[in-house]
Amino acid sequence: MGNEKNEELGKSAEDYLEAIYGLVRERGFATVMDIAASLNVKPPSVTHMLQKLDRLNLVKYQRYRGVTLTTRGENLAKSMEHRHKILRTFLELLGVDKTIADGDAEEIEHTIHSETVEKLTKFIEFVKNMPGWLEKYKYFEQTGKYPESSSENTRD
Repeated sequence: MGNEKNEELGKSAEDYLEAIYGLVRERGFATVMDIAASLNVKPPSVTHMLQKLDRLNLVKYQRYRGVTLTTRGENLAKSMEHRHKILRTFLELLGVDKTIADGDAEEIEHTIHSETVEKLTKFIEFVKNMPGWLEKYKYFEQTGKYPESSSENTRD
């Protein structure tokens, strides 16, 4: 997935796009109150951000009506969701607790370069499809020893 990241947007605006995207997928629409509840912010803050996102042609916002994403806004939200999923999956493969992995992915997704996401995506695919690779890593993580250890490949 290409880098649809908009450098001038910022973490907060990206969080709004993700929240709107999730609500629209889940319910078919998003309202100011839904977004406020989802992000744990006050409705006036949502209105202010929606006006900004509307000016940037990322959402269609009409006061007292629902909010929809433009094609550009939806593409950006999908890209952020993809980044989050890849990062969370990678961290979980490393053995990071799901809750911690999700929180860390949320922070990292806003700054990671698209090339890094592409490399992580390929790495995850490799690990998941290479028999025994992940189990060997988990053994090493738990014991500090390389699998099928012998004196020349044991690190203490």
